[in-house]
Amino acid sequence: MRYRLLGNTNEKVSIIGFGCMRLPILDGNMGKIDEEKAGTMIRYAIDQGVNYVDTAWSYHSSVMGQKGESEPFVGRLLAGGYREKVNIATKLPTWLVHSRRDMDDLLDAQLERLQTGTIDFYLLHALAKPVWEKLKSLGIREFLDKALASGKIRYAGFSYHDNTDLFREIVDSYDWSFCQIQYNLLDEDFQAGRAGLQYASEKGLGVIVMEPLRGGKLVKGVPGQVLNIYHSVHPSRTPAQWALRWVWNQPEVGLALSGMNTMEDVRQNLEAASEGDADALSRQETLALNQVKAFYSGKIKVNCTTCAYCMPCPSGVNIPGNFSYFNDYFMFDSPKARENTIIFYHHFIQPDASPSACIECGQCEEKCPQKIPIIEELKRVGELFI
Repeated sequence: MRYRLLGNTNEKVSIIGFGCMRLPILDGNMGKIDEEKAGTMIRYAIDQGVNYVDTAWSYHSSVMGQKGESEPFVGRLLAGGYREKVNIATKLPTWLVHSRRDMDDLLDAQLERLQTGTIDFYLLHALAKPVWEKLKSLGIREFLDKALASGKIRYAGFSYHDNTDLFREIVDSYDWSFCQIQYNLLDEDFQAGRAGLQYASEKGLGVIVMEPLRGGKLVKGVPGQVLNIYHSVHPSRTPAQWALRWVWNQPEVGLALSGMNTMEDVRQNLEAASEGDADALSRQETLALNQVKAFYSGKIKVNCTTCAYCMPCPSGVNIPGNFSYFNDYFMFDSPKARENTIIFYHHFIQPDASPSACIECGQCEEKCPQKIPIIEELKRVGELFI
């Protein structure tokens, strides 16, 4: 296992973290964790040196955004000596915060659910402009100061889902210890992107990468053309090793969170973590990865960069979200990948944020830097998913 210092925390963390958003489930119910399988996987990973476990209030909830089963499961699992071996990370469910008091109550509830007296890495979950403005007005800075001073949390950070400009603003707005961004071979310029990665690192923040395997799409049902590119350079290296090595090649990255779903996922991730060095990719390996990126990019149907300049939609349509799932459906076109895309679309894109809510006002098209015919493209999304 390789370890890196996480920014100005000076904490030595394993370069792979166990993300508990996609644990194996029972009976196809997102709210029912297969605790025997999941527990075996997580404890095996910890025994092999993984020392960072990430969860959240809403993970493994039957209804999006509501209280899920992940935190209590992690709390039970880490009892009996495992708690002392790992850093626990969880997140303030920002969508449930409507007052300063809510912040304290939610944190206390999470400490109880996790059966711990302190949360090592505490994040504000899924920051975007409206959420950030709300939290500032309700006293988020004072809350974090108090939580740190009391020892209820050790380090304060945030996870992020908006553009690079706002990311810089948030980084500069508080004495954060770390942040969490989506970053992978295909999302180099997505949301915070490489520019945000470098900015946060320069400011001393540890950077945690989520979705390094793009929800497993970069490693499961991989097209033959991509496998041929990989095998021409390293016949025995798995797609997971390729994708993770790309992330770890960036010296600014502290650790990559992987949402492992099977024991085979765990083994492949751990094997990759045994050689995850910075600035380690050869020219030949870099060329191969660029070929893979070009292959997937060529299958994109809507040239949306998720800059979100089209937002907010006056009728509530999540325009970038709809296009992201639409593109994923065609980029990752194995039967299983398409099935999963449909499942996740209906879990995360609620009816009032789907194309059916579009009133064709055209405001989004006036703002779009890519000049996408958004109204017509949303109709195509609706035909596919609804």
